[in-house]
Order: sequence, then structure tokens, then C-alpha cells
Amino acid sequence: MEKQRKRDEIEEKYKWDLTTIYKNDEEFLKDLENIEKDISNFQKFKGHILDDSDSLFEYLKYNDEFTRKIYKLYYYAHLNHDSDTTNIKYQEFVGKVANLFTKLSEETAFVNSEMYQKPFSLVEKYIEENKNLEQYRFNLEQFYRYESHKLSEEQEKMLSILSNTLSTPEDAFNSLTDSDMKFGNIKDENGNDIELTESNYSTFITSKDRRVRKEAFECLFSTYSNFKNTISTTFKGNVEYLTSMAKLKKFNSSIEASLFDDNVTPEIYNNLIDTINKNMNVNYKYFALKKEILNLDELHLYDNYVELIKDYDKKYTFDEAKEIVINALSILGEDYIKNINKAFDERWIDIYNNVGKRGGAYSSGFYDTNPFVLLNFEGKLHDVSTLAHELGHSMHTYYSCKNNTFNNSSYKIFVAEVASTVNEMLLNHYLLENSKDDNEKLYVLNNMMELFKSTIYRQVMFAEFERDMHALKEKGEILTNELLSNEYYKLNQKYFGDNVVVDELIKYEWERIPHFYYDFYVYQYAIGLSCACYIVDGIINKKENALKNYLKFLTLGGSDTPVNELKVAGIDVTKSDVILSAIKMFDETIDKFKEIYNK
Repeated sequence: MEKQRKRDEIEEKYKWDLTTIYKNDEEFLKDLENIEKDISNFQKFKGHILDDSDSLFEYLKYNDEFTRKIYKLYYYAHLNHDSDTTNIKYQEFVGKVANLFTKLSEETAFVNSEMYQKPFSLVEKYIEENKNLEQYRFNLEQFYRYESHKLSEEQEKMLSILSNTLSTPEDAFNSLTDSDMKFGNIKDENGNDIELTESNYSTFITSKDRRVRKEAFECLFSTYSNFKNTISTTFKGNVEYLTSMAKLKKFNSSIEASLFDDNVTPEIYNNLIDTINKNMNVNYKYFALKKEILNLDELHLYDNYVELIKDYDKKYTFDEAKEIVINALSILGEDYIKNINKAFDERWIDIYNNVGKRGGAYSSGFYDTNPFVLLNFEGKLHDVSTLAHELGHSMHTYYSCKNNTFNNSSYKIFVAEVASTVNEMLLNHYLLENSKDDNEKLYVLNNMMELFKSTIYRQVMFAEFERDMHALKEKGEILTNELLSNEYYKLNQKYFGDNVVVDELIKYEWERIPHFYYDFYVYQYAIGLSCACYIVDGIINKKENALKNYLKFLTLGGSDTPVNELKVAGIDVTKSDVILSAIKMFDETIDKFKEIYNK
């Protein structure tokens, strides 16, 4: 087994260049010291923000300038820390910046209540008077959307004081499931006793040995069944919190309150669920294929995650991965590829694993930094796909920052996965069109089918459960563990269909889903993939203006609502077309897989 290298054993050319943020730690510390002194300057605006148009602009400009400075500190500290989490110095840097954010929140606590004391009509008047304020029009419009949902200054202070207490349900859930729960032992493929954990469950549930995956499934969910009373209490506590806050802030429901920040209506959320419910047949078709290829008399839920083909073990060097990704994305045009090449040439990417490096992958950066990419590249085809995915995020950030003022440069989470998934799907298309290896094609198609199944259908099942449980609470129902488990079981029966034996223990799966504490979050995964499929289909088939519209979408940042930004890309998420496009691609992927497999 290859020994993991230390950070200083990695060649510089394979590490990201953070000197483009600060030349060295001393420069960072000097900036930190100056910003700590300057943070009290916000008090000079207290009581004067809306005196006149010049006062408003002066405050907004100062706030932007200060925010840029503190985020520059943040990115230098957090990226260095993630490079080697064992480095005490950068642990301290992260802590110092976190303290700054806390202090900033305290120093600017007066702003919202002071702004809301004056009507938006006055702000509109100021914008007309002072052309410098025009760049802030959209931000101010979004801010005042909350006016009818504001609380009094005293109420807001009370909520701020109670903020840690109000997060208790999620904190208790995380402590229980991350630390306290023990799942016992199972026997692996070789008959060895292995302790089952949430971390290694994914390994055993995908085992080729059916006994192993059945044992893992039953062990995990039997354990969760023993905690049904405790976890139903944390879940119910979170629902109570969200529904109470929605009522307090004059929203019609918790779902309306949770979607409000993105300018998304419950109708969009409900349309996604309704469209998927009307097109379950494609999901059922996939399970029928799985049952056939695995040659099983009965397809149980614990068979659901086993791969249809052997793992594709071809290895790629990073240079090979780079070439494949650039070729795959060349369909997006010369300017896009020119900027992709900057990521490689200017060392935006931290490529290989080292001792203490954060796991996984991400893209991270803002207006005054490069959009850096963290990888743990091991040379598998999955790593090639991850490179394409994260560069999609980075290009979205790059174009957003280059084409907007700072205050309009940051896009919403609602659209964040679109650009990354477009790149991933374009890579898949390129490999299917250019690969001479049927095993490679089957591997790509298998991953695509799993992506559709897990993102379009599974995440929507979660979204439907979350919506329905909140609705029951708002109707006065008591969310007992029996009600929660039975409702979840019925959803599984609906989403898996007659080709799958829906094992009784799955009724406790809702207990292990952390996203149910993220406030109606999961539906965005399905929307993001659906939008990406629609865009890729248009680009590949050279539909009129499809590429031009997509590239324009990448430049919008946070200058408009997510729904309006997607319209620029030719997508109307209020309708079913975009979701149906993804379902159609899923259906076609199943057919392609069958065609190649049967050869």
C-alpha cells in the first residue's frame, strides 16, 4: 500500500497557488490586524443610513469594501487549512476569521431594523436621485421583500439570543447519529467480523456478495428502529421550529418561508413532485433492468446499490484527465476553454492527496480570488468526472465575478449545481461518442443511470416526504414515530414499484437523512440535474441559441432571481418541460446500456 505523502512532499506544480491571495502569512496577519481595528467603523452609520441618497450609497459601498476584505482573509485561511488540517497555524487563522465574522454580525446588528424603519418608496427615490445606487437596485429590492415578514427589533434580538437553542434538534440529531449510535458487527465477504458504521455502510451495501449487503441493510436499519422515539423527537422538533417561525413571520407555510429567499414558490416545488409522480415508469424500467442483469428472482432494496457491471479499473494520469476534460468541454467554445486552461496554468487546482488534507472535492473562491479547486485525484474515471464537475463550478464563479459588481457576483445555491452538472454530462457524452471500449461506455452509462435514479427520483421522494410531514403538522397532526415511518414506507412502495420488494425495515430510513434538517433543500438537486440535461441536450443538438444562452447564464451571478436567470438559459422551471427532458435522457440511457450490454 502506497504511503500517504506529507504536504511538503508534494511538488509545488501540483498544489494551488494561494500567494495570489496573500503573498505570505505575514501579509495576512497584517490585514487581519487592520480589519479588526476597522470593524468598529460601522457604528458611524448608525442612525444615518437613510438620511439621504449619499448616506445610503456611502454605507453600501463601505459594507462591500469591508466584506471583500474579510472574505479575502477567510479564503486564505480556509484553503490553507483544508490543504493540511493538522497545521495548527492555519487552524488558528480559521478561528481568528470566524471571530471576525461574529464581531461583524454584532457591529451591524442595527442595520436591518434601521433600514426597515423607512419605506422602500424612499429608497427608490434615492436610487433615481443617485446613479451610483443603481447597481444596488436588485439587492435593495430583495432586501425589502422581507419587509412584510419582519419582526420588531426586540423580537429579532430575542431570536438572536435563542439561535443556538433553536438549532438543538439538528445538533442532537448530528450528535446521536455521528457519535453515539453503534451498529454492531457484520461479517464481510471473507467471513471476518467488521464493525458496521455509517461511513463503511456504503461499501457493504454495494457488495457483490448478497449476504453481506442484506446483513448490512438489516443491521443498519434495525439499529435505527431502536432509536425511532429519539429521532422522531428531533425531527418533530425541527418541524415545530420551522412551522412556528413561518407563522411568526407571517408566511402561509414553512415551505413558503424556506423557499422565499430564492424567490421560488411552492408551486415550483410541487410541480417537480407531480411531474415525477406521473413518470414513475422510467424508474420502474431501471429496476426491471437491474433485476434482469443481476439475475435475481426478487430484487430487494438491499440489492439496489450493487453495480450492474464490474468496476472499471483503467487508470488515468492527471495530464490525461486534463486532456479528456478539455476535449469534452471544447463544445462550449474558445473563450470557455481559454479560461479552463487558466485553472491549469495558473495553479488553481490542488490535485493530490496528502496527510491531513480535507477529503472529497470542491470549488471555492470569490470576487477577489481565483475560483480554486480541491481534488484528491487517484486516477479513476470517477476522478476525471470530478475534475470536470468542479471546473464547472469554478467557471460559473469566474464568469459571474468578471461580469458583475461585487454585490451582484454571488449566485444562489438554487442554480449552483447547474454548471457543474452540465460539464459532467458533456464529459459523459464525449466518452460515449469517442470511447472504443464497451466496458468504459457501460461504466459511464451505469453511472448516469445511478445519477438519474438517485437525484431525480430519490431526492424527489425525500422532498415529497418533507413537504407532506410539514403539511401534516400544520394541519394539527402529531408526528409520532409510527406515522413518520408508515408514511415513509408508503412513499418507498410508490417510488420503487412492483419490480422491487420493499423491505419492511426501510420504513426507518427517514431517520438517517440529515437533509431533513436543511429546510426544504433536497429538491434543488433534482432541479439542478434537470436543468443541466435540458441545456446539454440543446448544446449537443445545436438548438438555436442554446450555447449562447447558456454562456450568458454563466455571467449573471446574483444579478437576478434564480428563476429569471434560468429563463436566460432557455429554461422555465415553473413548467414540466425541463423535468421531462431529464426523464427522457434517463430513459434513453437505459436503452443505450441494454443495447451495448446485450452485445
